[in-house]
Amino acid sequence: MPGPSLPIDRFYAVIPAGGVGSRLWPLSRADAPKFLHDLTGSGQTLLKDTWDRLAPIAGEQRIMVVTGRAHRAAVEAQLPALADANIVLESEPRDSTAAVGLAAAILERREPGVIIGSFAADHVISGEALFRAAVTDAMAAADAGYIATIGITPTEPAVGFGYIECGDALDVPGAERVTAVSSFVEKPDLETAKRYLAGGVHLWNAGMYIARADRLLEELARTKPELHAGLIELAAAWDDPATRGPAVDRIWPKLEKIAIDYSIAEPAAAAGRLAVIRGHFSWDDVGDFASLAKLNTAGRSGELAILGENARVLSDASSGIVVSRSKRVISLIGVHDIVVVDTPDALLVTTSEHAQRVKAVVDALRLGGSNDVL
Repeated sequence: MPGPSLPIDRFYAVIPAGGVGSRLWPLSRADAPKFLHDLTGSGQTLLKDTWDRLAPIAGEQRIMVVTGRAHRAAVEAQLPALADANIVLESEPRDSTAAVGLAAAILERREPGVIIGSFAADHVISGEALFRAAVTDAMAAADAGYIATIGITPTEPAVGFGYIECGDALDVPGAERVTAVSSFVEKPDLETAKRYLAGGVHLWNAGMYIARADRLLEELARTKPELHAGLIELAAAWDDPATRGPAVDRIWPKLEKIAIDYSIAEPAAAAGRLAVIRGHFSWDDVGDFASLAKLNTAGRSGELAILGENARVLSDASSGIVVSRSKRVISLIGVHDIVVVDTPDALLVTTSEHAQRVKAVVDALRLGGSNDVL
């Protein structure tokens, strides 16, 4: 395989940059979703972090971003090296199968036999060499005809992640640590998560998929033929500006909304066509404010994470996280595992224990017609 400083041949990275990140409301909103925020103090957005992680592996001219029309300007401002032909705009969200499937169909037309890797725009990863090693092994599995995913070695009994159960080892030329996937498991309760951690055969599901584009599309044709047909028709019209717009307007709104885990990964696992590579790098999907607090205190209990360029926070014997996007002074006295998110038009106060329930607040606001704060 190529050395660590060189792009991998035949590889094309796809970044689905969608979703609002509703459990991070009111910080993350429809017009400023999670991937357009700096949540780690790195000085740049999660999207730019993702680009910087993938560019050495794929090359800047071989990264495709799939995002909403409303985010085009922000994405292009963040990624000035993104080629015009490699930004795919969705007229409305249709979930990850449509996003990744369309990218696969477009790239297979342009470059038959291409291997694609899909990596979310809003995850936090450290350990670049370990990440590249996992992608390289996944490439080998993809070349052997598998749809590959990268699972993360658990470090704690997390209940906010889905899990992958590893099966038998697979003999894949050029890869050392590839196993079959026995099953996917939804977010477990704490006792089940503790068993998974102790057992050593379950990995966190990070939603990363690497496959030959034609194999991915074959699997989709088997499980969701109507969705597959729509994406193939869209891809045929995509590279001609005269036909793209009418095709999108006619086809995109009718595409089924379904996550790629359900449309492709789970059926492929059941058929013995899904491989998993154990990733040893650090990973977090920053799914709620509890994980954001942990990320910004390096997991140290009893500390207070403060995010916001001009945050004015006074703390006495308090822990948790404060995210400030206003000029207000925020004082905390004797509160633990607190979550305070202060923006000019909305204030959230909860605890780390209840951080996952923020999505219910967003749902209630939407039902109540309060779209101005969403």
